[in-house]
Amino acid sequence: MGFQLGSVLLDACVLAVVMKEDTYGYKLTQEVKQIMDVSESTLYPVLRRLQKDGFLTTYDQPFQGRNRRYYSVTPQGREQFLQFYEQWKHFREKIDDIMDGGING
Repeated sequence: MGFQLGSVLLDACVLAVVMKEDTYGYKLTQEVKQIMDVSESTLYPVLRRLQKDGFLTTYDQPFQGRNRRYYSVTPQGREQFLQFYEQWKHFREKIDDIMDGGING
Protein backbone atom coordinates (compact mmCIF):
# COMPACT_ATOMS: atom_id res chain seq x y z
CA MET A 1 0.00 0.00 0.00
CA GLY A 2 1.26 3.48 -0.79
CA PHE A 3 0.13 6.80 0.60
CA GLN A 4 -0.71 9.45 -1.99
CA LEU A 5 0.41 12.73 -0.50
CA GLY A 6 0.50 14.94 -3.55
CA SER A 7 2.80 17.03 -5.63
CA VAL A 8 4.38 18.99 -2.77
CA LEU A 9 5.85 15.79 -1.34
CA LEU A 10 7.10 14.83 -4.81
CA ASP A 11 8.74 18.25 -5.18
CA ALA A 12 10.38 17.85 -1.77
CA CYS A 13 11.66 14.36 -2.61
CA VAL A 14 13.06 15.49 -5.95
CA LEU A 15 14.87 18.39 -4.30
CA ALA A 16 16.17 16.08 -1.55
CA VAL A 17 17.65 13.65 -4.08
CA VAL A 18 19.28 16.42 -6.10
CA MET A 19 20.59 18.06 -2.91
CA LYS A 20 22.70 14.93 -2.30
CA GLU A 21 24.33 15.22 -5.73
CA ASP A 22 23.66 16.51 -9.21
CA THR A 23 21.83 13.81 -11.11
CA TYR A 24 20.09 12.99 -14.37
CA GLY A 25 16.43 12.19 -14.95
CA TYR A 26 16.50 8.40 -15.17
CA LYS A 27 18.63 7.99 -12.04
CA LEU A 28 16.44 10.49 -10.21
CA THR A 29 13.33 8.56 -11.22
CA GLN A 30 14.83 5.31 -9.90
CA GLU A 31 15.66 6.90 -6.54
CA VAL A 32 12.24 8.51 -6.12
CA LYS A 33 10.53 5.24 -7.16
CA GLN A 34 11.99 3.62 -4.04
CA ILE A 35 9.55 5.63 -1.93
CA MET A 36 6.82 6.79 -4.32
CA ASP A 37 5.05 5.35 -7.33
CA VAL A 38 6.30 7.75 -10.02
CA SER A 39 7.05 7.33 -13.71
CA GLU A 40 9.44 9.27 -15.91
CA SER A 41 6.43 10.80 -17.67
CA THR A 42 5.29 12.17 -14.29
CA LEU A 43 8.72 13.25 -13.16
CA TYR A 44 9.91 15.25 -16.16
CA PRO A 45 7.11 17.85 -15.94
CA VAL A 46 7.99 18.24 -12.24
CA LEU A 47 11.64 18.80 -13.15
CA ARG A 48 10.67 21.41 -15.76
CA ARG A 49 8.43 23.21 -13.28
CA LEU A 50 11.10 23.20 -10.56
CA GLN A 51 13.53 24.58 -13.11
CA LYS A 52 11.05 27.25 -14.26
CA ASP A 53 10.48 28.23 -10.61
CA GLY A 54 14.22 28.71 -10.15
CA PHE A 55 14.76 25.74 -7.82
CA LEU A 56 16.79 23.64 -10.27
CA THR A 57 19.25 24.38 -13.02
CA THR A 58 20.55 22.05 -15.72
CA TYR A 59 23.74 21.35 -17.58
CA ASP A 60 24.72 18.72 -20.14
CA GLN A 61 27.57 16.23 -19.88
CA PRO A 62 28.74 13.89 -22.65
CA PHE A 63 27.86 10.24 -21.99
CA GLN A 64 28.43 7.40 -24.46
CA GLY A 65 28.42 9.68 -27.49
CA ARG A 66 25.48 11.85 -26.50
CA ASN A 67 24.65 14.48 -23.92
CA ARG A 68 23.04 13.63 -20.62
CA ARG A 69 21.13 16.40 -18.86
CA TYR A 70 22.00 16.83 -15.19
CA TYR A 71 19.94 18.68 -12.61
CA SER A 72 21.46 20.80 -9.86
CA VAL A 73 19.80 22.61 -6.95
CA THR A 74 20.02 26.40 -6.92
CA PRO A 75 20.39 28.45 -3.72
CA GLN A 76 16.67 29.24 -4.03
CA GLY A 77 16.00 25.48 -4.37
CA ARG A 78 17.99 24.79 -1.19
CA GLU A 79 15.90 27.36 0.66
CA GLN A 80 12.69 25.80 -0.70
CA PHE A 81 13.85 22.32 0.33
CA LEU A 82 14.55 23.53 3.88
CA GLN A 83 11.02 24.95 4.04
CA PHE A 84 9.61 21.65 2.78
CA TYR A 85 11.71 19.78 5.34
CA GLU A 86 10.42 21.87 8.25
CA GLN A 87 6.84 21.34 7.04
CA TRP A 88 7.53 17.60 6.72
CA LYS A 89 8.86 17.36 10.27
CA HIS A 90 5.73 19.06 11.61
CA PHE A 91 3.45 16.83 9.47
CA ARG A 92 5.33 13.69 10.53
CA GLU A 93 5.00 14.59 14.22
CA LYS A 94 1.23 15.06 13.85
CA ILE A 95 0.85 11.75 12.00
CA ASP A 96 3.00 9.97 14.62
CA ASP A 97 0.79 11.38 17.39
CA ILE A 98 -2.33 10.05 15.67
CA MET A 99 -0.81 6.66 14.83
CA ASP A 100 0.72 6.22 18.27
CA GLY A 101 -2.70 6.94 19.79
CA GLY A 102 -4.13 4.01 17.82
CA ILE A 103 -1.39 1.69 19.06
CA ASN A 104 -1.50 2.86 22.66
CA GLY A 105 -5.22 3.62 22.85
